[in-house]
Amino acid sequence: QGQLKIAPAAMAARCRLAARFHHIHGTNIRLDASHTQATRVESFANGLCFSQEPLAPGQIFLVEIEEKELGWCGHLRVGLTAHDPQSLEVVPEYSLPDLVNMGDTWVFAITRSHNRVVVEGEEAQARGRPWEPFLLIERVRIPRDTLVGRSRPGRYSHILDDLYKMNVLPATARRSRIGVLYAPQPDGTADMHIVINGQDMGPSARGLPTTRPLYAVIDVFASTKSVRVIPVDYGFPSLQTLCRLVIQKHIVHRLAIDGLDLPPLLKSFCQHE
Repeated sequence: QGQLKIAPAAMAARCRLAARFHHIHGTNIRLDASHTQATRVESFANGLCFSQEPLAPGQIFLVEIEEKELGWCGHLRVGLTAHDPQSLEVVPEYSLPDLVNMGDTWVFAITRSHNRVVVEGEEAQARGRPWEPFLLIERVRIPRDTLVGRSRPGRYSHILDDLYKMNVLPATARRSRIGVLYAPQPDGTADMHIVINGQDMGPSARGLPTTRPLYAVIDVFASTKSVRVIPVDYGFPSLQTLCRLVIQKHIVHRLAIDGLDLPPLLKSFCQHE
């Protein structure tokens, strides 16, 4: 567990450098020039992507859903693998079951109703209230603001206002943010955690080896067409961010922000990113 005592500045620098996709990926994936956006250009499969580097303990690999594609069943799949992408002779067509069947891989499908993961009969508990500035997972402390996806207010956005009381999107919606990390345990193994819009889903896999490098797995599958890596800053939240958290805590829903006597830029910042 001592590995988690990484200085915030060092973790932030590492996360910025690692917030890219590996050049090895599925045959239907196209990366942009920065390797931060992955788009599936054909079919519904062969959309496997990996983090450019192995993750450090407690380091989250976070993506935002940028584009959806109608007509397919299924959504984004996320997890970790101990296989170095460079060592794969052929990138599997699917993360589930192909990559998982190779062993040392833990992947879960994200669903519309994805909420809490039940682990061996016990329900994972919420890690703090949604307006608290940090998400705590084991000994890992991550600024929550970057983790939360928000849609831009629009013609039909009022339909989701009940969800915006928590300021979160449905898991598979456009602009939803989904991340994966691992937290080492006293027995030398690690637990994998999936984070959806600032909520820790609890340990979704246990007993991961910490003696081997672990890469993030992002399967741009079916109705998920394009995702972008979001760099995570492990430093302190800005004053602007803290103001937004306080405002969001005290409003009925985000559209009520329009009626507040605030500068337009601050209103916009409070409503969406």
